[in-house]
Amino acid sequence: MEEYEIAVVGGGPAGMMAAIAASQNSSSVVLLEKNQSLGRKLLMTGGGRCNITNSKPIKKLLDSYSQKNFLKHSFYTLTNEKLLSLFEDKGLSFIEEDENRIFPETEKSSDVLKILLEYLEDVNVKYNFEVTSISEDFVINNEIKADKIIIATGGMTYPQTGCNIKNYSLTSQPLTDIKYGLVPLITKKDLSQIAGITLYDVVISYNKYKVIGNVLFSHVGLTGPGIINLSNIISENMTYNLLEDDNPEMNIEIAIDLCPDFSRENLLEKFTIDSQKKGKTLLKNYLKLFLTNSFIDFFLDDIDLDGQTQLSRINKKSKNRLIENLKRFTFEITDFNKDLSKVTIGGVDLADVNPKTMQSAIVPNLYFAGEVLDLHGPTGGYNLKIAFSTGYLAGLSAGEK
Repeated sequence: MEEYEIAVVGGGPAGMMAAIAASQNSSSVVLLEKNQSLGRKLLMTGGGRCNITNSKPIKKLLDSYSQKNFLKHSFYTLTNEKLLSLFEDKGLSFIEEDENRIFPETEKSSDVLKILLEYLEDVNVKYNFEVTSISEDFVINNEIKADKIIIATGGMTYPQTGCNIKNYSLTSQPLTDIKYGLVPLITKKDLSQIAGITLYDVVISYNKYKVIGNVLFSHVGLTGPGIINLSNIISENMTYNLLEDDNPEMNIEIAIDLCPDFSRENLLEKFTIDSQKKGKTLLKNYLKLFLTNSFIDFFLDDIDLDGQTQLSRINKKSKNRLIENLKRFTFEITDFNKDLSKVTIGGVDLADVNPKTMQSAIVPNLYFAGEVLDLHGPTGGYNLKIAFSTGYLAGLSAGEK
């Protein structure tokens, strides 16, 4: 039987960073990965460009998470500056895009992975090694004995990366409800004719919640940053648990404010004035002032208004319907587009994990990192930040003599 001081289970971003940090103080580290290569999910992040983190100052960054108190220590242990310097020291530069998103200058996630693999040269990596059991005395699969174990197996959504329900069977730690996160929404409306169209910086609402962001129409529903961030809120407010039921019932409505820069009163006043000044203008042409051109026909058909009608000929009832839908264009949501759920909401209960070490409060010398924990954030580099920071802290803590 092989013996190690530290065994890391899971070769995603959190697991790789945990193994790297652990190896700083231990020469006896093994990284166990069930796939034939490391970092499969990392390669897919940011559309293959790897949105490695978000550059907001730490205090503002933490405010983006509902679990900010738990994350505080790990974020200060591995700051953005320290994280990026690990790659810059190996020759990789970074660029900042809108919404404080940080990408490698090469725009290739493979370049990020390549450097992580360089840091892992002193770590024994075992590929195609699926951990199926961990005994009370830390014997893994009856093959490997470790003094300390770091579990960084990820969640159970995004099955293309190897995530599945088995990730939670390796520990008896209490779990919160497991749910879909950062997931596109399937609509009752047929959107195939406008697939590919983007609405920019609109306000999307669900019950009392509002999110500002872009909306992209797909053949089956809605996606884009605004939608997938709202999906976290929707999912968290639903009662279901993927460990028990993978088909949560959905029958909800969301609304999009297509003209967030105008109030209803402003729109009514503008429309009234323009009806007098530009009375012969066709409605479909007039709406180019507010809407993406390729979206106008779909919008008018959906609210049953004739785009060929001149402004001066639109009656009061139609005018009110137009303004109401410009401010609140609704969609009935029938399901999550489950196979595209990018993160898992829920996981190992944070109440049973020490945020200053990532060590279990129940089992000594057992640590957790990354998405297997009940941690998640919005899109935009926030979730990789969790993975790298908690992985780094777990590795440092486990490596302490």
